[in-house]
Amino acid sequence: MSAKIGLIGGGVMGEALLSRLIIREVYKAPEIIISDSSDSRCQYLEKQYGITTTGDNQELLIQVSDLIIVAVKPQIFGAIAQEIGEAGNKKKFPCIISVMAGVPLSQLELAFPSTPVIRAMPNTPATIGEGITAICAGSYTNANHLKIARQVLEAVGEVVEVSESLMDAVTGLSGSGPAYVALFVEALADGGVASGLPRATAYKLALQTVLGTAQLLTNSHMHPAELKDRVTSPGGTTIAGVAQLEKNGFRSAVMEAVRTAAKRSQELGQ
Repeated sequence: MSAKIGLIGGGVMGEALLSRLIIREVYKAPEIIISDSSDSRCQYLEKQYGITTTGDNQELLIQVSDLIIVAVKPQIFGAIAQEIGEAGNKKKFPCIISVMAGVPLSQLELAFPSTPVIRAMPNTPATIGEGITAICAGSYTNANHLKIARQVLEAVGEVVEVSESLMDAVTGLSGSGPAYVALFVEALADGGVASGLPRATAYKLALQTVLGTAQLLTNSHMHPAELKDRVTSPGGTTIAGVAQLEKNGFRSAVMEAVRTAAKRSQELGQ
């Protein structure tokens, strides 16, 4: 038995990549193998997508011919790296894409000696094909490896290339950003409820406002400051609300959230 692509880790991001690769017909189900430590998770993925699964990472590493995606929590990479090293004695690895937060290329290349390695940071909108992924390439990676990585990662959204020195910042912004946006939507809806709106109506208004504004900015290529100025008429309701946000440090709080998450990403890689 052999496969073209293997995913180490069948969690949320692993499944997101799996489902979109099959939907977009980048790979067929029989060409994919996933390893996961949970038997129940493996059974679910087999039943849902018709792929092969295993609880043995070494088995996956030995079988895959084209591409391996490492999609596990960075805290357990040390244990997996040992298994990888043992498998590496038996065969030369294909191209590796890591989607682990904070794990630098230097650590990845120690685990995968003389192997093309690409570090990637997707985000959770990838589960519906609306994510964005930043990538940076290791020492043994060439243009063809990057082309393959783009083809795979574009199945879940847009892809941008950055230098590795910026990957922690990417993690703090787009990697962690969906949580900040979700908090904002929740707070916006809570504000509507506090002002008398029914919960369901407030949530629908908040969600569509955020969705519509993001789409408007995307389609119009308008700077956010310009859109804000267009909405804030002199002495009106919006400028009163903006003033209150500024009074409570809204923008600085968001900026510090990104910086703090980026710092944590840096710590995970040490």
